[in-house]
Amino acid sequence: MIINQNNKSKSRFILSVSESVNSFKIILRSKYFYIGLISILAGYGLNFTSQIYLLHCINEGKTLPVLSDLILDRLPYYDISLIYDIFYLTGIVVVLIYWVHKKDYERIPLFLILCGILFLVRGFFIVLTPFGNPPMFRGSNMFKAFEGIEVGVYPSGHTGSLFLLFLMVKDKWYKQIILFCLCIVIISLCFSRGHYSIDIFSGIIFAYAIYAFGEKHLKMFDLGNRNNPEDLKHPKIMGSLLIAEN
Repeated sequence: MIINQNNKSKSRFILSVSESVNSFKIILRSKYFYIGLISILAGYGLNFTSQIYLLHCINEGKTLPVLSDLILDRLPYYDISLIYDIFYLTGIVVVLIYWVHKKDYERIPLFLILCGILFLVRGFFIVLTPFGNPPMFRGSNMFKAFEGIEVGVYPSGHTGSLFLLFLMVKDKWYKQIILFCLCIVIISLCFSRGHYSIDIFSGIIFAYAIYAFGEKHLKMFDLGNRNNPEDLKHPKIMGSLLIAEN
């Protein structure tokens, strides 16, 4: 009996791994995956380029305006930037675990394209609206390699991307974990002066707008969407179609 149970468990594990591999094969054959990948790489590249541009302006003697803030001006300062970096990365890891655990691979291209759009928008806006960092901001404690080039604050990429991931993840338990990480990130950003409050609120608004746009106009990036011609190649969809036919 024990041997049979072990064999069944082993068979289920092998079947699960096989399904995951087949799902990734479908994703890697999809043009939407590569469009999404290019989008997010372009978004990060534009953010970095925009920050270098602003740093160049500062080195030439230009001054970026430092703003007063209704919320930050009434909060004490604590050097806890390490906390918002840790919980931001934790939120991303949680999404990776979610993909594997819930086998939500077919929506990876949609995740990529929407996050890419968010960072492309941010890269444009931090140059269009070049605020200086809030007073007392000392930079990230985790990413020391970027110390000195952390300029450009509007909107917040930390809060915007985490809120976007929160909207896109379907499982309620994973959503709660990501929401908890987002709350810690927002609180620690305020106390460490990582962003103005307008950056934080705008990041959330931008993320929701991009999510709503994606839900309406970018459904083809969801490979599990029945309106997507590529979904007929997906093993989950093929299986459901075969069951329906029988």
